[in-house]
Amino acid sequence: MKKKFVKTKNVKNFITVLNNLQNRPEGVPGMALIYGEPGLGKTKTTIWWAVNNGAVMVSAKHSMTTRWLLEELVYELGETPLYKTSELFQQAVRQILNCPRVIIVDEIDYLAVDKMAIETLRDLHDRTGVPIVMVGMSMADKKLIRHKHLFDRISEILRFETFDFNDVKTLITELSEVKITDEAIEFIYKNANRFRQIVKLINKAENLAQANGLKQIDVKDLQHYIVELRKSGGK
Repeated sequence: MKKKFVKTKNVKNFITVLNNLQNRPEGVPGMALIYGEPGLGKTKTTIWWAVNNGAVMVSAKHSMTTRWLLEELVYELGETPLYKTSELFQQAVRQILNCPRVIIVDEIDYLAVDKMAIETLRDLHDRTGVPIVMVGMSMADKKLIRHKHLFDRISEILRFETFDFNDVKTLITELSEVKITDEAIEFIYKNANRFRQIVKLINKAENLAQANGLKQIDVKDLQHYIVELRKSGGK
């Protein structure tokens, strides 16, 4: 499988959201929410953008406290975290003001139940003015709307959608090292339209081609495997 990053519609929309945040007019809040079902490439897209644009990214954890969140943020900002929560907050603010960067918090659902952690993100945004992007699962918008002060500062909301046919065709064409017929691509689209599922099928197609000396993969070659994939829920 080719090692490349494919720009699906979700990715292009993500880029637009981040451009809007970075170029927003004075007075417009700079927080964003990216959310959607698993398997659509949210985290992969976020990491790709962060690496290529010098953003700071932290991933929330189960039972993560405000202090733990600030420790990870300060570490990612390039400093050794101090001990007290108040010191950590000021440390993060200083680093961000000295070198403004987009802050991305993945798995925001874990923090949505903790008002203090959520308000800390809001305070960081208010003190520094840098864009803060929160990435979460399909119900993240419903969870965050309970935090009115934070939700009022969200100027961009993007829901990652399941892939359409053109997305699936682009992923297969750009990633697969073996030709997959148009009929097979159509069949894949109708039965597996999440990134993880599609990558598994591309890998299967390449293995089948190598093992059987095939120059291309057709529907019949993948049909059984897709049925099994559907039974397993795409895992």
